[in-house]
Amino acid sequence: MIEARSNKERWSNMLFIAPYMCIFIGMIAVPLVWGIDLSFKKVDLFSPGHYVGWKNYERLFSNDIFLQTVGNTFYFVLLTVPALIIVGLLLALALNRQTRTANILRGIFFASTILSVTVVTLIWRIIFIPNDGFMSMVFKAFDMTPIPFLSSPDWALGSIAIATIWWCLGLPMILFTAALQQIPKELYEAAELDNASKWATFRSITFPSITRTIVLVLIIQIIMQFQLFGQALLMTNGGPNNASRSIVMFIYDAGFRRWDIGMAAAASQVLFIIILIAALAQFAFSRKKG
Repeated sequence: MIEARSNKERWSNMLFIAPYMCIFIGMIAVPLVWGIDLSFKKVDLFSPGHYVGWKNYERLFSNDIFLQTVGNTFYFVLLTVPALIIVGLLLALALNRQTRTANILRGIFFASTILSVTVVTLIWRIIFIPNDGFMSMVFKAFDMTPIPFLSSPDWALGSIAIATIWWCLGLPMILFTAALQQIPKELYEAAELDNASKWATFRSITFPSITRTIVLVLIIQIIMQFQLFGQALLMTNGGPNNASRSIVMFIYDAGFRRWDIGMAAAASQVLFIIILIAALAQFAFSRKKG
C-alpha cells in the first residue's frame, strides 16, 4: 500500500515538471545541440551543409572584426555592470524607507525598466543627436563645442552604456531594496547603541548581509550586458568603424545578412561559453559562501 502510494506520488511529481521539461528540451537543449552541430559545418540558407571541423572557429578568431566586437563587448560590460551595481545599491540605500515619497521615487526609477529597447534608444538618440539634441544645447549654453556622442569612435560605446544604465537600473535597485529589507532591525539598533558610525554599520552589518544579492545582481547584469544588441543596432548600427559593434551584432550580421550560418553558430558558442563561465562562477561563489 505504501509502495503503491509512493509510486503514485512519483508519477504525479513527474507530471508536474513535464511541461517545463518539454519547453526546456524543445527551446533550449535542442537549439543548443543544433547550434553546436552547425558550428562545425559549412552551411548556408540553400544547402544542408557539410562538416568542416574547426575551420569556422579558425576563421572566427582570425577575423579582425570579430576580435574587435569581443573587445567592445567586454569594454561595454566593464562600463555598465559596476555602474549598475554601485548606483543601484546607492539608490536602494537612499530609498530604503517606508515613506510615500520613497515608494514614488522607487516607482520612478523602476519605470524605465519596463520600456522597450526601441523607446529607450529613441529617447537617448534625441538627447545625443548632434546640433539639436539636449546635450548639444547644454554644451552651447556654456559656449562649449558639442560632442558628437553617436558618431565619434571614442564616445559611441560610452553613450550606449549611459542609455543602458538608465534603462536597466531599476532591477538592481529593487533586488537590493528587497535584500536590505530582510536585514533584522535589531542589528542596526545594537549598532546605534554602540555609537557605530554609518560607514562602520554598512561595513559590518549591511554589506555582509547583502553579499549574496550583490553576487546575484553581478551575474545577472554580466549575462544581460554581454548580450548587447538592440541599443547598439538602433543607436549607432555598430558604428562608427565598428566601434560599438557587439558579439551579438556580429552573429546577426553573419547569420542573417551574409548567410554564413557556420560562422554565426561558432560565434554563438563562444558567447555561450562566456556566459556559462559567468554563471558557474556565481554558482561556485554561492556554494563556497554556503
